[in-house]
Amino acid sequence: MATPKPAGEPAFGRPVRNPLSLLRVDTAVARLAAVIGVAFFLQAIPLLLNQLPHMAPEWSIAILALLIGSLLACVIASLLKRWVRVTYIAFALAYLVALVSWPFALLEPPPSGAETWAHNESYWLYMLLTIATALASVAMELPIAVVYTIGTPVLYGLIRVTPAGGDTDEYRAILDSVYSILLGGAILILITVLRAAAAGVDTAQQNALERYSHAVRQHATESERVQVDSIVHDSVLTTLLSAARAFTPEAKALAATMAANAIGHLREAVAVAPDTEATVSGELVAQRILSAAESMSQSFTVRTHAEHWCMIPVHVAEAAYSATVQAMVNSLQHAGNGVERWVDVRSHGHASFTIEIGDKGVGFDPELIPTERLGVRVSILERVASAGGHADIRTAPGEGTVVSLTWDPDAPPAGLAAVAAEVAAEVAPDAREGV
Repeated sequence: MATPKPAGEPAFGRPVRNPLSLLRVDTAVARLAAVIGVAFFLQAIPLLLNQLPHMAPEWSIAILALLIGSLLACVIASLLKRWVRVTYIAFALAYLVALVSWPFALLEPPPSGAETWAHNESYWLYMLLTIATALASVAMELPIAVVYTIGTPVLYGLIRVTPAGGDTDEYRAILDSVYSILLGGAILILITVLRAAAAGVDTAQQNALERYSHAVRQHATESERVQVDSIVHDSVLTTLLSAARAFTPEAKALAATMAANAIGHLREAVAVAPDTEATVSGELVAQRILSAAESMSQSFTVRTHAEHWCMIPVHVAEAAYSATVQAMVNSLQHAGNGVERWVDVRSHGHASFTIEIGDKGVGFDPELIPTERLGVRVSILERVASAGGHADIRTAPGEGTVVSLTWDPDAPPAGLAAVAAEVAAEVAPDAREGV
């Protein structure tokens, strides 16, 4: 079996750039909003220093610590790509707190109609209004972001015309509010359009992958059917007919030879991989398993562990996914209600891939499973083995069940060869007796 290519590289041909995706757009927009926020805050520093003496020191210290701390948290979160939504909403709410409490922190409200700093200058919080609306557009749901983008500038304008807010004229307050609404609305529209386009690309890629996987599965299934039909007709069926008519030692010896040849054909069929070099990321398999677990009647805890997702052949991915679903179904049917169930998907660098399906249910004794029950033997063990993997079941009555599925590109193929070995073990004694 060919060694898989490192994650991120295509199965064949020239490497391609990572396509547009919703995750990439969200990351870029979040970081850009954080950078813009820092730039606007620096722009507000001259006004802040000029107006700070007119505000209560306790309020100034508390509000500045709240705003600066939340803005720094936004920058760090955007770089780490974690807690972005929480930190951005925190800054938007912190700004609302500062805006509403600002009139109560003014030391001496200016006389009505007086030409003062508060009347002639924009208040320093106005410079942070665009930051707040931009971060709200990134983190909040669209309806809430629209309300925030319109409502916050309107609230600022209403405060500005009050005596404690500077007693500015209505025309200037309306102008400031409308400008902020237009700028915040433009940012919100841009973010929404980019997200919609990226989501459309993600959906198209997912649909294309599903169609391609379906086509590959159909091709592999048809190829396997033709191959197996040929083996069954040309080798196995002929062997069975010869064995049924073997009454003499010479005929029995011939039947044993034909059986050995049939077993060889089965081994060769297993050793030949499907006629495709297509590979998929282990991450896609993990996502499909997560979707399958979410559709089950009882909950499974799905955990993934991977520093680098390995690339695995499509037929291996299909076998691993199908065996995992069968193991989950078996757990639902036999482990009992309300027990703890989990699925762990691990990618060991670029080399191997492991899936563990477990529960803490009633368990069972594998030796007592009737041979006609194919759920474990065929749907899990042989399906994984025939794809070049290894399946292991650890269970005992009262101790739960753990099914481990492992794929290693260097492992020898099994599956039908294992079945053939069992047939050989049964046929060989009769053949020796005939000879």
